[in-house]
Amino acid sequence: MKLSDLLAYEDIVIQCHDNPDADALASGFALVWYLKKNGKEPVFIYRGINRMHKSNLIIMVDRLNIPIQYEPDFDRVPELLINCDCQHGQRNVTDTAAKNYAVIDHHQITIDQLPKLNEVRSSVGSCATVIWNLMKEEGINPNEDKELATALYYGLYTDTNRLSEISHPLDRDMIDNLVFNKAIVTEMCNSNISLEELKITGKAILQYDYHEPNKYLIIKSEQCDPNILGVISDFAMETVGVNVCIAYYDSPEEIKFSVRSCVKEVHANELAAFLAEGIGGGGGHLFKAGGTIRPELITSNPETIIQERIEKYYETYTIMYAKDTTLDTSNMSLYDKLPQNLGTVRLADVFDIGTLVEIRTLEGDVHVNITDETYLMIGIEGEVYPITGTKLQNSYNFTGFKYSNTFEYEPSIKNLATGEVKLVMPYAKTVISPGNARIYARPLTNPIKLFTAWDDEKYYSGNAGDYIAVREDDPHDIYVIKGRLFDKLYRLIRS
Repeated sequence: MKLSDLLAYEDIVIQCHDNPDADALASGFALVWYLKKNGKEPVFIYRGINRMHKSNLIIMVDRLNIPIQYEPDFDRVPELLINCDCQHGQRNVTDTAAKNYAVIDHHQITIDQLPKLNEVRSSVGSCATVIWNLMKEEGINPNEDKELATALYYGLYTDTNRLSEISHPLDRDMIDNLVFNKAIVTEMCNSNISLEELKITGKAILQYDYHEPNKYLIIKSEQCDPNILGVISDFAMETVGVNVCIAYYDSPEEIKFSVRSCVKEVHANELAAFLAEGIGGGGGHLFKAGGTIRPELITSNPETIIQERIEKYYETYTIMYAKDTTLDTSNMSLYDKLPQNLGTVRLADVFDIGTLVEIRTLEGDVHVNITDETYLMIGIEGEVYPITGTKLQNSYNFTGFKYSNTFEYEPSIKNLATGEVKLVMPYAKTVISPGNARIYARPLTNPIKLFTAWDDEKYYSGNAGDYIAVREDDPHDIYVIKGRLFDKLYRLIRS
């Protein structure tokens, strides 16, 4: 949907979930702001049996002039009800009758059918991000109102545990673009933990469950603000002998968890996604992440689910260091690379040599110091990664023709000294793989974490059905190829 689709209605009510958090407040505020900007007079409400009481939320509503109303007995039937940061029919939002419905959310879809007007993006960190991007698509800049920009920032900040659980580039784009009131954000952050929550934190830490073989902690907390889980897990990670921590609470509406890791062999974002796979959602950074499990999607208690899944995670992966590994190629087939039209960008054509840049992609941010040898490859699915000019010339032929393609998220390059951002695609040129690069490869039967010879700090995951491959002319150039791509990239020479 587009935000402009909402303008077909006159009598509009915006409703967030009961017991609203900062993201729900920011999302509803943004919708009110947009609709009023376009001549509408919407009403923003929350329902349920409890009023807001957290200090940071009271400050947020007061200092940012958010026009939310507590309406536990709301009985008017509007022409359009917009549920933001929730979905009509979920247990965490009181049912409100309306002639038409719309949903804008970032959580997993847990209802049988969404209304025709819906925008649900489960991969982003906050509902505020969804609405910010919808505004951006219509050429609207939320920085016109600093109070709105501050609300959007704080909504993402709190819903991603102080930005530690961000995984989608749209979240990072919003942070980079918003001009917000830092003093108000600081004031809200410093009012985030009540004395009662301080007691919850201490009580939870005293009831830890330590698993020595893999050096991880599981900490169960009482229900609390999700940010408290981050406080608990951050504190726990200061402990000698603890490499990973999962702190969580369960409630009838959701099971929230926070993940921390201080070892390169466990990516917190991968573990969070593993814990929530099929029953919720999780993501974040390499060392800080988190997620949500939906109670209606599990059949046993949350403690058992988390314990079983983290044990399975450790049992699932074999760790491999390419620089110390020589694969036995006698049980691998020989392939050559099929000719492919791919894209490449010479970074010195974008910014001057010596510039430190940040390359933003769907896979994450990469920092590169530009040299004459620095290029970007644009893969078959739009994945972007740095490559040296020498290696590029050894494997591909330059055509000089412009390269074009469309992706879920178009990569960009930011000059870290000046803040200037440029899109990648206008600089992309087509290269053709001649098909003379030969590899040995075989399907994986078990998942692995591979630390490549050129990067022993970050692993690449391969699952059953993906391929492990090694270049014929370099026994330590070992890498993982996704199974869905293999037949598009390589041709069998000898089994």
